[in-house]
Amino acid sequence: MPQGLAGMPELDVSGRDRPLSVVDRIKEYILLNQLAPGSPLPTEKELSEQLSVSRSGIREAMKTLSALDIVEVRHGYGTYVGQMGLTAMVQSLAFRGMLNAGSDHHVLADLIDVRQLIETSLAETIIDSLSPQAALTMRRLTTTMEEKADRGEDFRAEDRQFHLILMQTTGNALAVELTGAFWDVHAVASHSLGPNTDLHETARAHIAILDAIERGDAEQFRTAIRDHYVPVRARMVENQERP
Repeated sequence: MPQGLAGMPELDVSGRDRPLSVVDRIKEYILLNQLAPGSPLPTEKELSEQLSVSRSGIREAMKTLSALDIVEVRHGYGTYVGQMGLTAMVQSLAFRGMLNAGSDHHVLADLIDVRQLIETSLAETIIDSLSPQAALTMRRLTTTMEEKADRGEDFRAEDRQFHLILMQTTGNALAVELTGAFWDVHAVASHSLGPNTDLHETARAHIAILDAIERGDAEQFRTAIRDHYVPVRARMVENQERP
C-alpha cells in the first residue's frame, strides 16, 4: 500500500487509482493528522515543503477548499480547518433550482422527497424524544401560523423553525443541518411557483404533525408529514400544466 504523510497509508479520497490533486492532498493531510474544525493548518511555505508542491499550487488549492468551507482563511492570522457547513451545497442547489425554474421543477421535487424521507424515517425517535418545552414552542409556532394565515401572510420563519425543532429533537446534528439547508433551497426554488395560496392548509398540516407526536402515533405522524407536502406538490403540477 502506498505510504502517505508521516509514513501512514495514503488515503484514496477519490475512490480511483490516480495521483492525488493538491486539493486532495491537503484534505488527506487534514484527515491523517486528525485535525478538527478550527484547528490551524501549517503555513503555505510549510505545506509546500511537506507536500512537495509549489506554493502557487498550495495557494490555488486553498481557494478551492475555502469555497467548499473545508478551510477558512483568516487574513493576518493564518489558515484553519473550516466548519464544513452546507453553504456551498445550498447555494449550488438553489441556483440550479432557479436556473431550471422556467422548464421543470425536478430540483424542488427531489428536495421534497428527501425532506419527507428524513422526517418520516425519524418518526419514532421524534415521538420518544420531544420534550414538553419543545412541544410548547412548536404549539406557539402553529398558533402564529394560523394567525398569519388568517391575515393572508406567509409564515416562512415559523415553518423553518418548526422543522428544525423536529430534527433537533432527534439529537442528530447532520439531520438538523440538512433540514435547514434543504429548507433554504426549497424556499428559493419554490418562488417559481408563485405565492402560496394554501396558507390555512399548510398551517393545519403543522398542527396535525404536532398532534400526532403528542398522541404518540408514529403512523399518523408519517401521514401528517406526507399531507404537509401535498399543497406544494399540487402547485408544481399546476405550474407545469400552464401553457
